[in-house]
Amino acid sequence: MPASPDTGPPPSAIAPGLPGAELVRDGLSDLRAGRRSPSALLVSMSSERLRAAGIDVPTATIADAPAELHRLLERNEPAAAHAQYNALRRRLVSFCEAAEHYARRRNR
Repeated sequence: MPASPDTGPPPSAIAPGLPGAELVRDGLSDLRAGRRSPSALLVSMSSERLRAAGIDVPTATIADAPAELHRLLERNEPAAAHAQYNALRRRLVSFCEAAEHYARRRNR
């Protein structure tokens, strides 16, 4: 099933077993639906890197996603917001690194 700007990649387009894949899948879905979830904000933050790894990220991303993510986390749990933000960023970086490695191997 080919990807399109409206529907994005089929779930199988994201290699199974990559760390943080569920965050990216959820974020892509939320972005397409117009939801400003933590996952959507994370995907927006790394949209260029995800596209470079072969992930079809919608062109309409969320401006100032890092600050908005921090505010969202702070509203939900003020004392833990900074730690949660850093943990989410680390998971996203792990996904990006793994997806880039997977893309390089796939393109050999």
